[in-house]
Amino acid sequence: MTRFLLATDSVHTSAAACDYLQGRAGPADEVVVVAVRERESERDTRDAGNKRDTAGDAADAANVVSVRLLEPDVEVLTREGDPVEEILACGEENGADKLLLGPHGGPPGTERLGGTAQRIIARADLPVVVVPLA
Repeated sequence: MTRFLLATDSVHTSAAACDYLQGRAGPADEVVVVAVRERESERDTRDAGNKRDTAGDAADAANVVSVRLLEPDVEVLTREGDPVEEILACGEENGADKLLLGPHGGPPGTERLGGTAQRIIARADLPVVVVPLA
């Protein structure tokens, strides 16, 4: 059994993770979906007006995973705080074997690796898969 942690903030990341998991995740595997909302005081000023419904993001992601993969159990978590800290802690708390995340926040088209992804890769104690966005 493999336990995947999918850290997502968009339907694009969720869909890309499903593409990755297709054929890799089986009936005995589990997928934990986590979305992290930064506290207002931690938000970058350019994102201050961008309030996301974290619970909705995680629920939407879990729905995408459930519909597209069908077999693995899917658990949904929402957290608040620094995304890097919360994602890494969530992986440890849930006994994740692999961490899946997108290369950057927002829609496809950005070619650089985002800061959150870079920091997670540098600090993670488990394999990290950066799923390509279409």
